[in-house]
Amino acid sequence: MSGAVLALAAFSASAIVPSDTSWAERMALSDMQRNPEPWQIDFRTTPKWNYTHGLMMTAYQRLYEETGDKRYADHIQDYADTMIDADGSIDTYKLSNYNIDHLTPGRMLLFLEQYSPKPRYQKALQTLTTQLEGQPRTSDGGFWHKKRYPHQMWLDGLYMGAPFYAQYLNRTGAEASAFDDVQHQFDLVMQHQIDPQTGLPYHAWDESREQKWADPESGVSPNFWSRSIGWYVMALVDAIEYFPEDHAGREVLSGYLQQVLDATLRFRDAESNLWYQVTDQGGREGNYLEATGSVMFVYAMAKGANRGYLPPRYRELAEQSFTGLVDHLIRIDADDHEVHLMKNCAVAGLGGDPYRDGSFEYYISEPVRDNDPKGVGPFILASLELEK
Repeated sequence: MSGAVLALAAFSASAIVPSDTSWAERMALSDMQRNPEPWQIDFRTTPKWNYTHGLMMTAYQRLYEETGDKRYADHIQDYADTMIDADGSIDTYKLSNYNIDHLTPGRMLLFLEQYSPKPRYQKALQTLTTQLEGQPRTSDGGFWHKKRYPHQMWLDGLYMGAPFYAQYLNRTGAEASAFDDVQHQFDLVMQHQIDPQTGLPYHAWDESREQKWADPESGVSPNFWSRSIGWYVMALVDAIEYFPEDHAGREVLSGYLQQVLDATLRFRDAESNLWYQVTDQGGREGNYLEATGSVMFVYAMAKGANRGYLPPRYRELAEQSFTGLVDHLIRIDADDHEVHLMKNCAVAGLGGDPYRDGSFEYYISEPVRDNDPKGVGPFILASLELEK
């Protein structure tokens, strides 16, 4: 029995989640109770190497670093040992897909290299860096989202790739100039995907203009999706952290962070201090206050203010919206005090089969569910920042 399973043995399905601890721990312990095996995250019935797991393992890492509670670190290791074979091969992962989503769990491996080094982790990490080196790019150097989505940059992909890329460079002691390529990914978003009227970034850009969702002139998708913008601002605050102190990119990326957050704040709901699924159309029928995008914005503002990437006033803005989350989108079970995050968009994308056209009607039609890891993970991270 793995360390994580042993550590959680006493935390059975009938356990009471302590209500006298931080929101971060209450949410984490609730999620561990729902998912005793970490591969079960994201409503999985079979193990998978996936970005949602990478996001959650980052949240557990931060929680371990703040609390020293080995349950969280062991949960990470249990997932890694489930997914990575003794020879270092990664179950369910295929390098030739060049899917940028699959780089996200690499951050977990960088943690485990120090927490509990194993040759299998190093070999798996080498596989991911091989993908990073070979990831197809646009003509101006931006990573494609996936090999099967050619010529496309998605906001989601900045979170999937850039923080891992920057953290890996930092860990290996790379020259400061190596970070220029990380910055370049963000530069391209600001160049191609920002709407001049609202200041918001569009979900995606197709350099080839071949996709039906792509504007024939600009190549951008037709709408603003809050979670995609949330991925982008989380990518910024997490990547800046690993840049050398004297690298000019720290200031440039901090400027992007403030610019995009200021644009989103213009569309924050005045009553709840939360954001809508389709960011700029709050009053339109069918739109709804959505958890994942909202909590991602909270995390980015809180961490940005705490680290000095943003002026201090953004912490107060983050606190306002976190209160809105607790008041409007948190449910607590009466019997075991388990904490639930409601109103999470399950998934949204572009293209594919059946075809996703990026319309308003498409974004509001995707399923909504409780306790999606794309909301739970950022909720833990945001809570930790606001407890500092």
